[in-house]
Amino acid sequence: MLLTSNVPLARAHDLAMLDLDGVVYVGREAVPGAAEHIAAVRSAGMRVAFITNNASRPPDEVAEHLTRLGVPAGRADVVTSAQAAARMVADTYGVGVKVLCLGGPGLAAALAEAGLVPVGADDEADVVASGYGPELRWSEIMRAAVRIAEGLPWVASNTDHTIPTPFGVAPGHGVLVDTLRRFTGVTPAVAGKPARPLLDETVRRVGGRRPLMVGDRLDTDVEGAHNAGVDSLLVLTGVTGPAQLVAAPPRLRPSYISVDLAGLLASHPAPAAEGGGWVLGGWRAEVDRGGALVVERTAPDAVPDDAWRVASTAAWQHLDDTGRVVDITGTRVPGIEGSAR
Repeated sequence: MLLTSNVPLARAHDLAMLDLDGVVYVGREAVPGAAEHIAAVRSAGMRVAFITNNASRPPDEVAEHLTRLGVPAGRADVVTSAQAAARMVADTYGVGVKVLCLGGPGLAAALAEAGLVPVGADDEADVVASGYGPELRWSEIMRAAVRIAEGLPWVASNTDHTIPTPFGVAPGHGVLVDTLRRFTGVTPAVAGKPARPLLDETVRRVGGRRPLMVGDRLDTDVEGAHNAGVDSLLVLTGVTGPAQLVAAPPRLRPSYISVDLAGLLASHPAPAAEGGGWVLGGWRAEVDRGGALVVERTAPDAVPDDAWRVASTAAWQHLDDTGRVVDITGTRVPGIEGSAR
């Protein structure tokens, strides 16, 4: 269930690890209010790191994009799954080893930065590192697949099945990973969320004793926080809507919920059980005998964040008790209805 923080999260935690797409920006545009919220968080003394499973772009390029959107950032503020993968390779196989680089410029740059030697698919290599690379040729993929099948170790930057593009949601690196896994029978070591290495690499690079993962996805951001043993804030500016949230098993449940990054600047009371339902800040939620989620406003000044919190808690309690997901077909809450994705 949700945790309680009696002080703003920016005081309770000293590092915010912000996912990018769906949290700071959507495609090429900033999430409304994100730049202002991040500036306020920094002014409160909280460190901010921008982390991404996308291994195709070097940190400099990501930082430039953020700066253009009104979020000042340098390369040291950005941590990618390519960097985490390079760290895994260096720690496991040693600095200076030759790495078959099956990915884009971001992966090659990260390998070189870690003291490794990126090489092509036909060159002598000690290990394979793979990442998202839209310019990859099928011939390179085939050669790498054969070499993995023959025993070359394999580290994958991430296993995301989709990636947002200007022309729509497209296949991500996870699709290639699945293809290689089926062909070779080999499961790679994975660096990106929900695996732990990317979050560990972020703390190592940026610092912080009380990190907080901030994301919009349950299956990468929130599960990754669970795997790394850190708290998480789910923001609702990206892909997660009511249907995903009410069906979340314990490993996919966030520590805190907020509509957007303003939640970093606020305290987070947890709902309280009352009369078979859950109440918080002018909202009440319960599951009726037919398994439907009912959410009611009990005060005129009730805020949407608290509606999501009571709705989620009531739904999760029902799921844990019965094994069934609540019916939200008729649920009517301002800011919630019609937003399922």
